[in-house]
Amino acid sequence: MQITLANPRGFCAGVHMAVDVVDQLLDAMSDDEKIYVFHEIVHNHHVVSRLRNRGAIFVESIDEIPKGAVVVFSAHGVSPAIRAQAEKRNLTAIDATCPLVTKVHAEAIRYDQRGWQILLIGHRDHQEVLGTAGEAPNNIQIVETPADIPNLQINDPDKLVYLTQTTLSTDDADIIISALKNAFPAINAPPTDDICYATTNRQTAVRESASEVDLVLVVGSTNSSNSLRLTEIAETAGTPAFLIDDVSHLQDHWFTNTNSVLITAGASAPEHLVTEIIEHLTEHYEGELTSHATFDEDMTFSVPKSLQTYLNTGNVTIKGQKQ
Repeated sequence: MQITLANPRGFCAGVHMAVDVVDQLLDAMSDDEKIYVFHEIVHNHHVVSRLRNRGAIFVESIDEIPKGAVVVFSAHGVSPAIRAQAEKRNLTAIDATCPLVTKVHAEAIRYDQRGWQILLIGHRDHQEVLGTAGEAPNNIQIVETPADIPNLQINDPDKLVYLTQTTLSTDDADIIISALKNAFPAINAPPTDDICYATTNRQTAVRESASEVDLVLVVGSTNSSNSLRLTEIAETAGTPAFLIDDVSHLQDHWFTNTNSVLITAGASAPEHLVTEIIEHLTEHYEGELTSHATFDEDMTFSVPKSLQTYLNTGNVTIKGQKQ
C-alpha cells in the first residue's frame, strides 16, 4: 500500500507557541503552585491530556479559578469580558492567543470604533468566534451559512465589513463571501485575508492529493475546526476520509481493497501521532512511504512578553491588550 504524507501538516506556529507557554509555566512552577488554562489550550485531546497529566488545570469558567492564581488564555483568544473577569479576581493572566487571531480582534476593534457593522463569518459556538465577537458585541453579527444573510439587520450597507474565523474552510468561506457580496455589493473585505496561512496550506495540500488516493486519514480531534475542514475537503474530492485521534481509531475494514492512503494532520495534532499511524500501516499493510510537499513553512511566533515577565518576576498585569 502506498502511503503519502501531506506537507505541511500538524502543528502550526500559533499552536507551537501556545503549548510552549503552558509547558514553560509547568517547568517553572513549584509543587504547590497551580497553573490554570481557560478552555483547552488547543483543540486536541492528546495535547490537553499530556498537559493535564503534567499538572495543568483546564477550566471553562473564570469563576473556577482561585483568586490571585495564574491563568493562561488559550490560542483561540478571549473576549474583553473574560479579561475583565480575570482582572476582578486578581489573576495573573498569560495570553497565549495566536497572533493571527489577535489580528482579527484588532480589525473588529478598529471597525467598531469607526461605527461600522461587522459580519463575522464562522461557527457561532467556536471559542475563537466568541472571543472576536466579544470585542464589539453591539456591532458584530455572526454568519455561519448563506441562509443567515436574509436575517441580518444592516443599518448602512456602505459601512459594512466582513471578517472570518481563521480556521474556516476556504471553499466554505468563499461561498459565504460571494453571497454577502451579492446581497451587499458595497461590503468591505478585511485588509488581509483572515483565514490563517496554516489552515490554507493544509487545505491546499489535501485538495491537491485527495483525488489521487483511495483513502484519506486526518489526524486530529473532533472539536478541531481545521481538522474537520480537512476531512470535508477530502470527501468533496470524492475520496473516503476519516478523522481519527490516534492509531487506536484505525479500522481494518477501511483498508480492504485500499492501495493508497493520504495522511495529514490538523494544526493542533502532534507529529508523534502521525508517526505511530505510519508505523502501524507499514507493519500491517506493507505500506511504502512517500511525501507530497505543497508549501514550506518557516513561520514562528515568540511566546508573549507576559510569560517572560512572570517567569522573571512572578508579576504581570493583564490590563489592556496582550502583554
